[in-house]
Amino acid sequence: MDLSNLKAPEPNKKKAKRIGRGQGSGYGGHTVGKGHNGQRSRSGYKEKFWFEGGQMPLQRRVPKWGFNNPFSTEYTPVNTGTIQLFIEAGKLDKEISLSDLQEAGLVGKGDLVKLLGDGEIEASIQIEVHKASKSAQQKVEDTGGSVTFIKNNK
Repeated sequence: MDLSNLKAPEPNKKKAKRIGRGQGSGYGGHTVGKGHNGQRSRSGYKEKFWFEGGQMPLQRRVPKWGFNNPFSTEYTPVNTGTIQLFIEAGKLDKEISLSDLQEAGLVGKGDLVKLLGDGEIEASIQIEVHKASKSAQQKVEDTGGSVTFIKNNK
């Protein structure tokens, strides 16, 4: 026995609707189960999935604005004040690489990092980031530290 030999049990055999075969078929004779007149009763009718019966469709009702630049580069911000807190908590050393920031949970894997100057920093640090604001770079260099830039390959 294989799939080609299978047959449905006797009660499961149901006769197909014989549409368009006159009054005796039980499907309306001249309207063949499609109701009276209208677009849906015509032959070849196929409703588009976005069609809303002539009402203004949703994709045309919703307001559209702005512009999404597909070529923009997203950076994850890290503030100098946050780095100072992490150094005080013992989660970061004086030499901070990108992997150290990831292990501390400040940035995700594969994120581009920008150092920002919000907050004060007292520790002299050497930090590797993709970008830095002028104020952040100034604050790090004022404490005797340095900012090293990693080449962005995205």
